[in-house]
Amino acid sequence: MKAAILTIGDEILLGQILDTNSRFMARELAKLGAQTVQMRSVSDEKDAIRHAVDEALRQADAVFVTGGLGPTKDDLTKKVLADYFGTELAFNPQVYAWLEEIFAADPKRLNDYNKSQAWLPKACVPLRNLKGTASGMWFEKDGKVLVSLPGVPFETEYLFPAEVLPRLKAKFHGLLLRYRMVIVYDIPEAELAMKLADFEKKLPFHMSLAYLPSAGFVRLRLTAKDEAVERLNPYFETLLKELTGLPYEEQQGQTTEEDIARRLRQTGQTVACAESCTGGNIAHLITSVPGASAYFLGGIVAYSDEVKKNVLGVRAEDLEKYGAVSEAVAVQMAQGARRVTGAQWAVSTTGVAGPDGGTPEKPVGTVWIGVAGPHGAKAQKFVFSHTRERNIGRSSVKALQLLLAEMERNTAK
Repeated sequence: MKAAILTIGDEILLGQILDTNSRFMARELAKLGAQTVQMRSVSDEKDAIRHAVDEALRQADAVFVTGGLGPTKDDLTKKVLADYFGTELAFNPQVYAWLEEIFAADPKRLNDYNKSQAWLPKACVPLRNLKGTASGMWFEKDGKVLVSLPGVPFETEYLFPAEVLPRLKAKFHGLLLRYRMVIVYDIPEAELAMKLADFEKKLPFHMSLAYLPSAGFVRLRLTAKDEAVERLNPYFETLLKELTGLPYEEQQGQTTEEDIARRLRQTGQTVACAESCTGGNIAHLITSVPGASAYFLGGIVAYSDEVKKNVLGVRAEDLEKYGAVSEAVAVQMAQGARRVTGAQWAVSTTGVAGPDGGTPEKPVGTVWIGVAGPHGAKAQKFVFSHTRERNIGRSSVKALQLLLAEMERNTAK
């Protein structure tokens, strides 16, 4: 199945909000075995929306549209799609009943604007939205599918797996796009590409290797289409042999922060963080996983020595003797985060992110990462890059890896 994704809204084109819906849907479609061939943002104009939908349906078997389903005059998607599919907007009693359930606790809030959400194109199948007032819409024409979803990310992230994916699986059979992924750490993308150049040359026509670099690691995605699917696993095993000597792990569809979330949910434990050089980025990564409130208790951005001492309890004599970027301070920061929040686990970072502040003994990129848990605390030193952004990113990624490793080691005891 070839898929196209359209996001509608001037706020996206103006850079006022980030389009996370496209990324989310593309990832879910890839897991299903679909191939996304187009991803595009469109302005809030009738002709622009219609033209984009028309072009997308020519290229793809299924088109996924987000945005423009609100109750205000600038939300045009329903009107445009009704016209495109040769139908008209009509009152839908079923959707109105859904709205009444949403506003049952305060019926006065079901005003004319909200009631207008019950007017949908006759040709669509409504998709019930338990997270908002705008229903999703499923259209079919000439064997192709168009799905329209709200632009609010958490609503799309509910509707897509709950209402859309089951219908796609029933509609499209025998999807043949498959992939496997491996994460390779501590090697630049260019060096990794040179190492794998011969491997890539030997790949069959319907198989490809993609490099997805991030701070601190590179994701490798080996994708097979059509008849190459049966040969995916043998080639993937060959790829792993080519990576001998490098730190890597196969990605089973999850990020490190998602693995941490899964483990903490299983054990019922909690986590906190104390950050200096990463400035809250670790907390951001942990809370990027939906439901993080169940296990993430909080974080302290201890940029100054005063906060390290007065909030986290780092000893003043250790700061003076060893400096803020040291093993002793990293350990005490992690221990302090546990004590302050009451979490079973805590991770800490203290380092020289750059571009200034380095010394011959502690150059830019020097970072100590601490992990504290039920059985004690430890810290490890790293020297990353001369670039501030890379140092923050790599420190954050490595901190989560060390945290997960300690959690797994603790479970094995």
